[in-house]
Amino acid sequence: MEKRQTLFSIFPAFLCLAGMIILIFIWQSACQRAVYTQMSAFCRTLLEENPELETEVISVLQSYESRMTGDSFLSRYGYEAADFVPEMGESGYLLLFSTGLTAVISAAVFFLNRKEKQRIRRKISGLTDYLERINMGARGIDCASSDGILLPEKEDEFSHLRDEIYKTVTHLYATRDAALRAKDSFAENLANIAHQLKTPLTAALLSLQLMETKAPNPYAEPVRKQMERLNRLEEALLSLSRIDSGSLYLESAPVDVYTALNLAAENLAGLLEEARIQVEIWDRGSIAFPGDLEWTMEALMNLMKNCLEHSPAGSCIHCDYSENPLYVQILIQDEGEGFAEEDLLHLFERFFRGKNASEGSVGIGLSLARAVFERQNGTLTARNLMKDGRTAGACFEIHIYRG
Repeated sequence: MEKRQTLFSIFPAFLCLAGMIILIFIWQSACQRAVYTQMSAFCRTLLEENPELETEVISVLQSYESRMTGDSFLSRYGYEAADFVPEMGESGYLLLFSTGLTAVISAAVFFLNRKEKQRIRRKISGLTDYLERINMGARGIDCASSDGILLPEKEDEFSHLRDEIYKTVTHLYATRDAALRAKDSFAENLANIAHQLKTPLTAALLSLQLMETKAPNPYAEPVRKQMERLNRLEEALLSLSRIDSGSLYLESAPVDVYTALNLAAENLAGLLEEARIQVEIWDRGSIAFPGDLEWTMEALMNLMKNCLEHSPAGSCIHCDYSENPLYVQILIQDEGEGFAEEDLLHLFERFFRGKNASEGSVGIGLSLARAVFERQNGTLTARNLMKDGRTAGACFEIHIYRG
């Protein structure tokens, strides 16, 4: 398309130049014929009156070309160049007409081409503006421009493109609306299931506690663990439903990273002591980002707990943080076996349990942590740490962007 437009731009200039070159040759030929005719008439008249001068005339003609430039001999007798110009005649008028016609056609082609390029540019600009307004949230035909770009009064070469763009936009909006309705319905159903599970789970846990108090039974312990697992699953489902529906409220207050990491570690103190694992948190000074302290602490707890479940006894979980003009970075690393390569692409999917997942895992913690950080203008990724060509632990990397 660009090559074609360039060709159309230079074509009028090329046509005008070609016409001028042709006219120059035509004019030169006409002038040569006029000079030849005048010279022939002069020589014939001279020889008819003086036949004995034929030899001298032929000699003069042979040397005429080298002596003609700047020769003004006749001016001493009162003659000027204009006195010897032949009448224009039909060929002269035809020549002038051809010259004018060529100039007019060249100018017309040039300006028509320029006008066509402006029209095409205006059409494309209008369609681009329409799509930009669609991306900004305007709906369908309501955002059509007033100059008739989207809905022209007559058909043109852009009509089919406009129709297809409008059909695509309409289809995309219908698909988006259907997806939003399905998402809202899913979130509502998920919340209802979580709420329905809450009552029987609470009652069952209370009954189990009474049974363990009045009639201890060795088989009650496995039941209690499964009931607690179901209770955690219910709480996670309820949190996910609130995130999906957009009803999860997160505050936007300064969150000190060092404080959030320490609070998360303190809430896991019992599990850390039981597993004989330490948490090392580097103090890099006061670095904060706008967010919700409680939910940030919850997300960090999920990440630390994942590290805890995959770390050997006596090892350490390392927490570090830093900042730059673009984002705040938080790193949580362990000294365990790392992630299985086939699990890395699915770690943050809901209900995904990796190859080395712990027995009580339900596959929601990492998904919930990522959702919390994304709601706070952040990202959460995972990778394996490498040392001497082998896996030396797992690393969770959090970026919380500014602005």
